[in-house]
Amino acid sequence: MAKQTKYIFVLGGVISGLGKGIAAASIGYLLKSAGLKVSIIKLDPYLNVDPGTMNPYQHGEVFVLDDGSETDLDLGHYERFIDVDMSKNNNATTGQIYSTVLNRERKGDYLGATIQVIPHITDEIINRIREVNKPRKYDVVICEVGGTVGDIESLPFLEAIRQLSLEVGYHNHVLVHVTLVPYIKASEELKTKPTQHSVMKLREIGLTPDFIFCRTDRKLTKSVRDKLALFCNVSPDHVIEGLDVPSIYEVPLVLHKQEMGQEIMDRMELLSKPNIEYLEKFIHRFKNPTHEVNIAMCGKYTELPDAYKSILEAFVHSGVENNASVNVKWVNTEKIYNDADAAKAFKNIDGILIPGGFGSRGSEGKILASKFARENNVPFLGICLGLQCAVIDFARHVCGLDGANSTEFNRRTKYPVIALMESQRAIKRKGGTMRLGAYDCELKSGTKAYKAYHKKKISERHRHRWEVNNRYRTKLEKNGLVFSGVNTELNLVEMIELKNHPWFVAGQFHPELKSRVSAAHPLFRDFVGSAVQYHLKSDHV
Repeated sequence: MAKQTKYIFVLGGVISGLGKGIAAASIGYLLKSAGLKVSIIKLDPYLNVDPGTMNPYQHGEVFVLDDGSETDLDLGHYERFIDVDMSKNNNATTGQIYSTVLNRERKGDYLGATIQVIPHITDEIINRIREVNKPRKYDVVICEVGGTVGDIESLPFLEAIRQLSLEVGYHNHVLVHVTLVPYIKASEELKTKPTQHSVMKLREIGLTPDFIFCRTDRKLTKSVRDKLALFCNVSPDHVIEGLDVPSIYEVPLVLHKQEMGQEIMDRMELLSKPNIEYLEKFIHRFKNPTHEVNIAMCGKYTELPDAYKSILEAFVHSGVENNASVNVKWVNTEKIYNDADAAKAFKNIDGILIPGGFGSRGSEGKILASKFARENNVPFLGICLGLQCAVIDFARHVCGLDGANSTEFNRRTKYPVIALMESQRAIKRKGGTMRLGAYDCELKSGTKAYKAYHKKKISERHRHRWEVNNRYRTKLEKNGLVFSGVNTELNLVEMIELKNHPWFVAGQFHPELKSRVSAAHPLFRDFVGSAVQYHLKSDHV
């Protein structure tokens, strides 16, 4: 008889934005370090089918999986921490769940029954949680519920978890409640009442937490721990302190110090112990870098770091592998109108990165950023739109195609070196219709790309509608642009680089989505390594 799958439910209370995703990923890391097979699912209460069409200001980065699913940014944390490739089964929204149930009703699958939240919606939620482990290959499935306990839209998820908890039994589930313990400066007190009320709300639903994960800006005193334990009906050892730390990758170490991983495994009768030796070494290198580099991030949402969360984390991974601290300088390319502006913006910069994005806002500044990096031998990494801007710059200023552009920015451009893909021209709907997910790329031997990956064939994740126009490839190549990676099946350019440049590389894909704490992405690793070398040779050492 197969062993029962264990479930860990991570719920949030008091306020949103407490880091449930990091908490879930950190617990996952500890269990995986103990030799267990772990996966994580995110349940999001919003009615959108996915975050693909949502404004980044509302939801942050859209994280794309190998299968083309556009998912919540927390799935990026899951993959980075536990080093497991997720699929569409690892993210479910209220919109997806209701759509599934209503489609079944339209097809007559319910034989004319009245469709209700209980049991039809809750059954589908339970099915989604179980689907993560079909066929069974994981020992533990962690389930994070978005939003905050008490939100109306979260109630069906919590009811489903109540039902599933009863079904699997006491030793096969754990409930972790992530909450806020605020400090009131006037009275110089940590206040437990918000957490008490949040737990009270959970109890009304029929759920009782096994662990209280307390986000706080100062250490919990024994009296505060005891009070939380008493009124929340948990052991004092299960009141976990969650102080802010310099790196999110330190959180598993904080939990391990409080024996949270071991306590969870003991409760679920799992006979193993976490091993955090690798992470300890990682954090030591993170806190004690030999070098320091300044990287210019030429993005559209420069005031919203969460829009580029995976890139920022890839800098952490690649920084550690290069014994370097990576300082990000946010550059608003809308303010770059000419070469003089570019020179000013990139003063004392060791590397320039143009991330993915859409729309013409700031595009001319990004093209000038690419030009500056190319002409001044500054290490450059272009991602998706970044590759397209680099091609436009090369076409205009090296090939002599004055006014060359992307048809996304200028439909009437004389030289459309970047054009809408053939497969995208008939598409009218926005959601889930881009070229999404993992596609193969064949690398050219002897290139910087090949040197980075150390293999001929790679697979990377995409999210785009525009591509290098094949009509101009010959002219671009004759003038010195190297097409170092190509998708041979669709005959699409995947990577470009410059031969006589220290490190100028761009990809049509998103390498940041595959960078992990266990191994930095090869392109980020070599980009940051090149930035370190540039810094050591430059005048601002």
